[in-house]
Amino acid sequence: MKNNQFLFLLVLTYFALGFVNIHFAILGLVCMTLPFILLFRNRKKNWCQGYCPRASLLNTTGKLTSKFSLKTPAFFIQGKMKWIMIIYFGISLIFITMSTVRVGLGFSPALEYLRFLIVIPLPFEMPQLIIFERLPVWLTHLSYRFYSMMLTTTFIGVILSLVYKPRTWCTICPISTISGAYIKYTR
Repeated sequence: MKNNQFLFLLVLTYFALGFVNIHFAILGLVCMTLPFILLFRNRKKNWCQGYCPRASLLNTTGKLTSKFSLKTPAFFIQGKMKWIMIIYFGISLIFITMSTVRVGLGFSPALEYLRFLIVIPLPFEMPQLIIFERLPVWLTHLSYRFYSMMLTTTFIGVILSLVYKPRTWCTICPISTISGAYIKYTR
């Protein structure tokens, strides 16, 4: 896809929808599954190279400081940071899954606030412009956890795009790392 410069609007829409109703955060699953569907079908990083809305956002924000940006550190490109992010992402998904199961089984209350890096509560409440009645509490919990993870990784990506090259996040993105490993080991 050559004309992806406005895909960043999907990222902004995603985060805006969280203020309308947090349950829209589940739409983020599309950005986690579609890359792998494309990968298995084409055996290429089609998502990363042309469809990723976050990459579009990072290209856009990175242009603001591109004249002053630093070179991307070698440990980002050569692998160590990639695997640190895979471990972080895996731990996040385990926490999200296990806590959602606990809420669903009635062992824990739903957490209805955002967290940064899994553990740091953010000091504001999400306004909910539309309330959906009778949704299970585990779905609300899952939505807040998922939105928190997307917010954390997008924030890190934007900071990296402003300090380093625009798509520095893409060098350590778990989706990109897993896709690259899949391509390498299935040849």
